[in-house]
Amino acid sequence: MFDPALFAAYGGLGLAVGFLAGLLGVGGGLIIVPVLIMLLHAHGLAAGMEPQLALGTSLASILFTSLSSVRAHHRHGAVEWPLVRRIAPGIVFGTLAGAVLAAQMSAAVLKVFFVVFLFYAATQMWLDFRPAPHRALPGRAGTTLAGGVIGAVSSWVGIGGGTLSVPFMLWHNVPLHRAIATSSAIGFPIALAGAAGYAVGGWHAAGLPPGSLGFVYLPALAGIVVGSVLTAPLGARTAHRLPVRPLKRVFALLLFTLALRMAWTF
Repeated sequence: MFDPALFAAYGGLGLAVGFLAGLLGVGGGLIIVPVLIMLLHAHGLAAGMEPQLALGTSLASILFTSLSSVRAHHRHGAVEWPLVRRIAPGIVFGTLAGAVLAAQMSAAVLKVFFVVFLFYAATQMWLDFRPAPHRALPGRAGTTLAGGVIGAVSSWVGIGGGTLSVPFMLWHNVPLHRAIATSSAIGFPIALAGAAGYAVGGWHAAGLPPGSLGFVYLPALAGIVVGSVLTAPLGARTAHRLPVRPLKRVFALLLFTLALRMAWTF
């Protein structure tokens, strides 16, 4: 049954995610997943499967939001497409396998993993951590392995991988602006494989709310995508008028708060 108030809440989440993505250049998964888990739990939807439904929906939303980002970076010639082609097989395999595995995991295990990662991401953002370049990019085998790890972890936390792929590229002498641009391109195969994995993994799950495609919740997906498309340009324009470092620390505090809130509900 369609609930206008609940759809408005999904749209509000999308508005916030789009603005933050445009303002700080971060993916929305770290916000979408915990807030969506809380909304699903509060309305008694997908009891015991809230994390899987939130993760699958978050990854599906990245399918839409990553495209505009990739186009913008490609126009500036900043995407390292040869690196994208080298890392993509590992990304797709790791993300797909991780999503299918997560569909069978308990909600408690997924919550613990997400909370730990949320603390890591918040600390990384608070410290503005950027690893110093130490070496050249590995060969095809090493890049594929790295892609598999990035993809698997991304599938368990519902993100496009930038929190992991950008530091990986910086460590291997890829300039920051090119690392960010390339990360946006890597986010699409992560989202595609992750959304497919959660859809297949939850295809026969009992107790999912109407409008679910496996572990992808279409009403929430629609609200988030519509909201984020509206506010992402506003966030990008605002970024040119405000200092980014203090804003990142405010966002880090928000992530710490969400992590504590999720830990408290175990």
